[in-house]
Amino acid sequence: MRWYAEPVPFDPAAIAADAVALAGLHGGTGHERVRIDWLQRRLEQAPGSRSVDEVGNLVWTFGPPPYRLAVLVHVDDVFGEATTRGVVQRDGWLCGPGIGDNAIAVATTVAVAERSGPGPVAVVFTVGEEGIGGLRGARHACRELAPGAVLALEGHGRDRVFTGAVGSLRVRFTVTGPGGHSWWDRGRPSAVHGLVSLLDGIIASASAELPVNVGLVGGGTGVNAIAARASATVEWRATAQAALDRQEAALADLEAAPGLRLSVERLDRRPAGSVPLTHPLVAAVLRARRSIGLPATTGDGSTDANAALAVGIPAVALGCCEGEDMHAPTERIRADTIAAGAEQLRAVLAEVLEL
Repeated sequence: MRWYAEPVPFDPAAIAADAVALAGLHGGTGHERVRIDWLQRRLEQAPGSRSVDEVGNLVWTFGPPPYRLAVLVHVDDVFGEATTRGVVQRDGWLCGPGIGDNAIAVATTVAVAERSGPGPVAVVFTVGEEGIGGLRGARHACRELAPGAVLALEGHGRDRVFTGAVGSLRVRFTVTGPGGHSWWDRGRPSAVHGLVSLLDGIIASASAELPVNVGLVGGGTGVNAIAARASATVEWRATAQAALDRQEAALADLEAAPGLRLSVERLDRRPAGSVPLTHPLVAAVLRARRSIGLPATTGDGSTDANAALAVGIPAVALGCCEGEDMHAPTERIRADTIAAGAEQLRAVLAEVLEL
């Protein structure tokens, strides 16, 4: 049976209401269950079949396997439980942490998929996409479902199709030493000083092709104590997997200053990759976008599509809306781009599944 989507105009206010409700729930990486439970209640009367898999994804299927396409939409965001949640509408924008990344993408997917069916499609609301989640949900979905192609959906970035997958290497450095009194033991090596020196060299060696970000730094016990321990989490990103591989190999050559010890813990490794612009999946997505007046622009992104490309499944990512301040408490999306984002997904699904 062929996939179809009812040609009824979407109600952007209803989509926004779902996104606002979801963004108001705590759902940082590793704590997604409350959002999965909300989705199960929201979809109780929707078509298709739903189940929660071994890693916590909500898998919504239309028709029996094998699935020609899997739509992956992550439910987690970057904000912790201390974050004050809530979305407000201001001057045509929806403003609040997590509204764009990725609550609006989840709500858009629900709006399109609940009026569609019955073709061989799986919609997966994934866990573990942000932070050091390791693409846990997307990797599991690609392995278990083995779809013919993958479409990852994000809230921001409607102006382009993401055909390149930006990979990353995330590491925690910990420097330890003897510690001591800042005056009586002056001259002893400080773990904080040693870490700062190490990070300074790492930052100096960064390049446009392999940028680095020191995301978290901590250590020491007081202003008048020589630090006995200090740590930092560091991330490198690249579109070329070879660059990340070289950087990972170079970690073995790093050393702390004399009198200090260095440990290196690999936290996460997100594979880089790309799908050729000539691939039928890309051509179909671009045709669909042109049909509703969206540009045929391509770019790079870091999404659930990385997991698919790493195992040889063709994949692209799409953004639903226009927005700003992703990953910041001041995150916002333009309310007047919501309906067009849903139309884009409906058009892309129809075009891709005609291949």
